[in-house]
Amino acid sequence: MATITPPRPPVLNLPNQLTGARFALALVLFSLIHWESWLWAIAVFALAAVTDWLDGYLARKQGLTSTLGRNLDPLVDKVLICGAYIFLLPRGVKDDPAWLVPWMVTVIVARELIITSLRSFLENRGATFGADWLGKLKMGLQCAALFGIFVSLHLETTSFSNNAVWLFATIRDGLIWAMLAATVLSGLQYLIRAALLLKTDTLA
Repeated sequence: MATITPPRPPVLNLPNQLTGARFALALVLFSLIHWESWLWAIAVFALAAVTDWLDGYLARKQGLTSTLGRNLDPLVDKVLICGAYIFLLPRGVKDDPAWLVPWMVTVIVARELIITSLRSFLENRGATFGADWLGKLKMGLQCAALFGIFVSLHLETTSFSNNAVWLFATIRDGLIWAMLAATVLSGLQYLIRAALLLKTDTLA
């Protein structure tokens, strides 16, 4: 008896279109950071975060998951997050005291490059290497820290009181350090998982 192969979802489906839109929003965000338009940066980053949630929700809800989507979605997320921190780095370095310095951004970018490479290698060999709760916490804190940075920078350019500026700067710094801790810990967790998977017979 002949078997019926279920049709593949179209490549240019709505979730993938939203992922493409998020990439375009990332480019807009980088321009806004360069021009120090902090209020617009908050709005654009919030919109990008909404598309990130929405494309995943629609892909699961409508059964539109695809190989392109599974690879493109996290890649665009990394471009958005890493690019934003890179563009913010000059602003952090020139502030006193500095709240974003080169080693912090290096940790963020290096973690993403290493884990993305490991995930691609292991999944090509048949292993399951998806994000877990610590990886999702890391992503949430990276986004929260960016929001904190944008809000703090916006307040510095407005007529808010010094107390409000100090408060949000303190929150910003706390989010940055929490994000860095989650980034390092999640990276170590993935490295341990990868080492255990590489020891199994199925990947030998």
